[in-house]
Amino acid sequence: MAHPIKDKFIEHMELFGLTKETQKGYISAVRCLANHYHTSPEHLSNDQVRDYFRHLLLEKKLAHSSCKAYLAGITYFYRHICGREVDDRFGLPPRPLGKKLPAVLSMEEVDRLLNCIDNLKHRVMLKTIYSAGLRVGEAIRLKPEHIESDPSRMVIRVEQGKGRKDRYTVLSEHLLHELRAYWIEYKPKYWLFPGQKAGTHISNVSVSQVLYDAKKKSA
Repeated sequence: MAHPIKDKFIEHMELFGLTKETQKGYISAVRCLANHYHTSPEHLSNDQVRDYFRHLLLEKKLAHSSCKAYLAGITYFYRHICGREVDDRFGLPPRPLGKKLPAVLSMEEVDRLLNCIDNLKHRVMLKTIYSAGLRVGEAIRLKPEHIESDPSRMVIRVEQGKGRKDRYTVLSEHLLHELRAYWIEYKPKYWLFPGQKAGTHISNVSVSQVLYDAKKKSA
C-alpha cells in the first residue's frame, strides 16, 4: 500500500477514534489484499476483491471468523477512504448455522505443527498459546513483566482478557525454558511478541497466517 493512501487511511481511523489494535488489523487486512494482487488496493475492482475472499475461504481455507476480520478492514477502506459503494460482504457467505465444535489436536499433532515453524518468535508465541491456554488476543498483548518466573509463582498474568478481567494461567517449566531462549535471541522490550513496526505487538492477522502456514506444512 502506497504511503499517501496509507497515511490517509490512518488519519481517518484516528479522527474517528478507532483503537490502535483495530487500526493495525485494518491496515494488515488491506496490505494482504494488495500483496495478493501486487498492486495498490485503490486500483482493484469489486470483482477482484470478491475473488480474493473466495481465495481466502476456499483455497487458503481460513476460518470464517478470520475472513470476517479481513472483511471489516477492507470494507472500511473502500467506503471511507476510496468513497466507493461496495457490497456489505464482498460475496463472503454468512456464518453457517449450527455450531461445530473445534477440532482438538493431540499432543503429537501440536508438536508436529510447532516443529514446522522455523521462525523462533512465531514458534514460541504459538507454544505460549497452546501451553498456557491463551486466546490469540491475550497472547499478542503479553508483556515481558507478565511472565512471573519465580519458583513460588510460575504464572502468566493475562491483563484485560475476555470479559475485561485480569487472570492468571500456569507457566510450565518447559515453556519458561522456551521463553528464556527466545528472550536471549530477541530481547523484547515493551511487547513480548512485537510487530514489525516499532512499538506495536504482532497482529491477529499475522498469527492467523503463521498458523495457516504451519498447518499446511504439517499436513
